[in-house]
Amino acid sequence: MMRLFLLVHLLLFQVQRIIEVGCPCDPSKPETMELRQCSLCREAERQPADVEFFFLPDANPRKPNRTLLLLRTHQYDGLRAMERMPHRLRTRMWETAIRKARELWGNEWGLAYNGDQVRTQCHFHIHIGKLLKGIENDRALRIVNGPAEIPVPKEGSGMWVHPHGRRLHVHLNEQICETVLMR
Repeated sequence: MMRLFLLVHLLLFQVQRIIEVGCPCDPSKPETMELRQCSLCREAERQPADVEFFFLPDANPRKPNRTLLLLRTHQYDGLRAMERMPHRLRTRMWETAIRKARELWGNEWGLAYNGDQVRTQCHFHIHIGKLLKGIENDRALRIVNGPAEIPVPKEGSGMWVHPHGRRLHVHLNEQICETVLMR
């Protein structure tokens, strides 16, 4: 029980630190890249410079069915990343994530982007997984025709996306979004 308490405390500290000071990861200063919240930044640095997006299995052993889509660039690390991202890049990112999600899960896929208040990693990433059955709700729901129409979450909130027939359901204004995906 004490171990769980310490783990939760550590994660909350990381989230609070990112919120207060932004992302401390700086590839030009190797000592900053050793921080836990910079582990995805380290992975991005290992990728070839001409790669735009790449995928990693989630390193958390309690999430064996999750894959992460990451941007190679650090330009959108930290808070309000998606709000700062140009529309064309966001569209390519969603198209790439959806393609991978379909490859892994057919029509049962879901994508999740956690809000700023709960994100424990500085580097921009999207969670890809199998959408849990019965999770659908109509809170802050937007129905769109494709990736180019997926809205940007506002004020540091997160979102989750999944197929619904020929369209996409986008659920906005949430913080913890990855819980809609199978672990």
